[in-house]
Amino acid sequence: MSIPGRPAPDAPPATGTPAGPRAHLLTNGTAEQYRRVLAEGIDRVSARIARTDRPFTGVTPAALAPTVAAVDLDRPLADPAAALDELEDVYLRDAVYFHHPRYLAHLNCPVVIPALLGEAVLTALNSSLDTWDQSAGGTLIERRLIDWTAQRIGLGPAADGVFTSGGTQSNLQALLLAREEACARATTPRRDLLPRLRVVASGAGHFSVQKAATLLGLDADAVIALPTDANRRMCPDALRAELARCHADGLTVMAVVATAGTTDFGSIDPLDAIADRCAAAGVRLHVDAAYGCGLLVSPTRRHLLAGIERADSVTVDYHKSFFQPVSSSALLVRDGEALRHATYHADYLNPAPRATGEQLPNQVDKSLQTTRRFDALKLWLTLRMMGPDAVGSLFDEVIDRADGAWRLLAGDPRFEVVTRSALSTVVFRYLPTGPAEALADDANRYARRALAASGAAVVAGTKVDGRQYLKFTLLNPETTLDDVAHVVDLIAGHAGQYVHERATAVTPCPVG
Repeated sequence: MSIPGRPAPDAPPATGTPAGPRAHLLTNGTAEQYRRVLAEGIDRVSARIARTDRPFTGVTPAALAPTVAAVDLDRPLADPAAALDELEDVYLRDAVYFHHPRYLAHLNCPVVIPALLGEAVLTALNSSLDTWDQSAGGTLIERRLIDWTAQRIGLGPAADGVFTSGGTQSNLQALLLAREEACARATTPRRDLLPRLRVVASGAGHFSVQKAATLLGLDADAVIALPTDANRRMCPDALRAELARCHADGLTVMAVVATAGTTDFGSIDPLDAIADRCAAAGVRLHVDAAYGCGLLVSPTRRHLLAGIERADSVTVDYHKSFFQPVSSSALLVRDGEALRHATYHADYLNPAPRATGEQLPNQVDKSLQTTRRFDALKLWLTLRMMGPDAVGSLFDEVIDRADGAWRLLAGDPRFEVVTRSALSTVVFRYLPTGPAEALADDANRYARRALAASGAAVVAGTKVDGRQYLKFTLLNPETTLDDVAHVVDLIAGHAGQYVHERATAVTPCPVG
């Protein structure tokens, strides 16, 4: 039976191309237009990437801001070609291109093509991974990938997890679960316990741990940063002493956060020894493997993560060492029941099973987010088209390259190098000799700015023991040692010029 004036439910779709605003909606009537417009956009990006000969133009905020500000957002352009022409001016021309082999700054990776295919599919279908009735197969794909990752880690049959927006969100949720588990075990009232909760982490760990503690309402001094050894790794003996001190002071350590791949040094904490200390003290262990998770698929270096299987929760960022587009990350937990602390039921969305009698696999029951992209599809297609060994071999390549860069810098008298990374970072600085050594901090800051302004390469900067250093982060297998050597010479040239000009400026001219 059909409603008068309307087609029957099984009637074929209407023909013809919609007009007006509806022409911009992706529907069965605009499928060909969708294909044509995206193809034009892909052609533009492909051509731009093919001809990009440096990672950055060196544009400054002051130079680019007027161009963006001049765009009248209330007056749309005539067609996609005009919009893409404008996009060249406001974005594509001056974008930072991570695929370029001389982009050596942050944990931004070039991305694999299968993941870009996944990105195109997931954005067109626009599935939301909060409930089964919005995602169906997407829910099962994400769950399968969570199981696969948990198996790679070795968390056991009760493990579970959920995709997140990145390492910061994963660490936040891990500490939320730790806080709630600590409160559930406590015999004292929650209001009395919260000020006494502590998180113990490495001094080289990620700032998101401190941010999470703040967001969770913990005291300002709740995060205790432990000293590191010469390789910038957490000291197990210092951890044991700190756990004993907290116990003696009546403080509750709700979690220890170990790191498998620190952002600056690529250091991996001694996970087995840390797990021993946590087990002895009855403390929850979280491992932030946002960077080092690529070792899970490494054909040669999986052993570097020994002990991670003993963690209670693990952060992974596929959009770092799995070569995925942002965002693609996850939180894994040993005991899936712990995810109940993120569960809230809404009658319109995910009513409690007892209210409906249904046991639907709603991912919102595990997530801090409600509406959420189907980012798991990118990893799914990557594994189905490339396989994990291929992804791991790419990560092995960049680790090998970083080791070569460390050896190159360690043998160059113009530079001082810090610890040898287990992953793909190199922290170093240009070091003038003699009285000019006092200019080292400013010289390295200047060299980084000058290099970026030239657009020839992009490197990162950081502080080590209060002094200014530079950092290479290698995540591009296309980067060669020749690329690294060229950038090293550019840095030495800029820093040396700065030192020379400063020395000349303060040296009085000889008399006579």
